[in-house]
Amino acid sequence: MFKKLIAPLTLLAVVAAMAFSATTPPKRKILFFTKSSGFEHSVISWKKGQPSYAEGVLTELGKKNNWEFTYSKDGSLFSKDYLAQFDAVFFYTTGDLTTPGTDGQPAMTPEGKQALFDYVRSGKGFIGSHSASDTFHTDNESKKGPERFLNHGDKADPYVRFLGAEFIKHGAQQPAKITVTNPKFPGFENVGKEYSFPEEWYSLKDFTPDIHVLSTIDSPSMKGDEYKRPAFPITWARKEGEGRVWYTAMGHREDVWTNPIFQDILIGGIKWALGDVKADVPPNLKETAPEAHVNPPYVEPKPPAPKPAKPAAPAPAAEKKP
Repeated sequence: MFKKLIAPLTLLAVVAAMAFSATTPPKRKILFFTKSSGFEHSVISWKKGQPSYAEGVLTELGKKNNWEFTYSKDGSLFSKDYLAQFDAVFFYTTGDLTTPGTDGQPAMTPEGKQALFDYVRSGKGFIGSHSASDTFHTDNESKKGPERFLNHGDKADPYVRFLGAEFIKHGAQQPAKITVTNPKFPGFENVGKEYSFPEEWYSLKDFTPDIHVLSTIDSPSMKGDEYKRPAFPITWARKEGEGRVWYTAMGHREDVWTNPIFQDILIGGIKWALGDVKADVPPNLKETAPEAHVNPPYVEPKPPAPKPAKPAAPAPAAEKKP
């Protein structure tokens, strides 16, 4: 009797296992790289050896989406063999990563930078958030004045062309109206035609012509010289060889990382970059943001206010004669 039951039960277990494997995607490995050769954002800062705020959020999202994150600030690890273990690389970085810079973490070599490009072009994914566009500035323009507001087109840094744009400046944190230009793209299905919340909104330039714009920012309605320009893209996707590049300028504030709208958009972008969901990304910059190449005006920074003079030391008291 028992022997007769074993075979059907074994077959049932095999079928169930096959069905489970068919509906459950394999665990994806993602490198979250946060070296800051320039300004280090608090949301990705390691404090007293503890994981950053963003890493805590990503760990929870990973549990829900079968993603395994590796957290690193070590640029020296970048090579063909090191990157091969990951399905996607996620940047929240600043500055010239080939220098130790602000955080003093090991720098990336020029060969490591090229290895990233080759890795993605081979069919892998890249995700960038917020200051990923404040990384590898063309001609080190982040340290300059009027030059920072120029477009360079094909002469821009290869990383800028790869990512899709470059950070110029930002103004005061404020709510902004964001218009969704492709509501069918993964992560945008339930967002609606537009959304708004407070954030440190970047003003960007040098958009790669082949980006597929997913949302634009209503810059003319915003406060600050940095936003005196026509509407421009704030989230987009593009193909890089056989691979996929996805970027959003959002992600400065902690409350943005826990915002359901941001999380929906981010999860959809990661899934697309991994190749686990499909979406066509034809170039649409001219249709969605035809004046995105118009940058804000350069405004000469105000000289620092003079430091108040130190009060003169009181005169010594006159000695009293006995």
